Amino acid sequence: MASSCSIALLVLLFAIFFTLPRFSVASNEFQVGGSKEWVVPSANDTNFYNDWASNNRFHVGDTISFKYKKDSVMEVGGADYTSCNATHPTLFSNSGNSVFKLDHSGTFYFISGASGHCERGQKMIVRVMNDESLPEHPKSSSYHVPIGVSQMIFFQFVLTCVGSYVI
Repeated sequence: MASSCSIALLVLLFAIFFTLPRFSVASNEFQVGGSKEWVVPSANDTNFYNDWASNNRFHVGDTISFKYKKDSVMEVGGADYTSCNATHPTLFSNSGNSVFKLDHSGTFYFISGASGHCERGQKMIVRVMNDESLPEHPKSSSYHVPIGVSQMIFFQFVLTCVGSYVI
């Protein structure tokens, strides 16, 4: 019976090894615009920042970094983004190196707070992907987590080992 316990242990370790990448949590920091700083885009490229954002995949926990001189960055609502209204920002920063944490899935709207910059294209929409393995907005700290393959194998391992000692 000890050999069946050893085999079960090997199967368990194998299962854990191959499921670890699925459970790893990694976050990335993105420099807004790539190597370009947070500046007014050229007149023929007013969608520069939205094009940059749409070419990236943002996840909950990632951060985006705005680097700029003599400017600012604001997070605003969708209507304020569309109209370039800077009077009611959710967040505001003018430090020259502003880092925003993307703390939930959904859409984030950013505009420049400098007069006239948003109207000339210095604005960006960031869409954060929903992690399908976790609830988007749990209403309480306890929620049902489905049993995965590794948990079932571990349970089988425990039963096999306990059964080998009982018999």
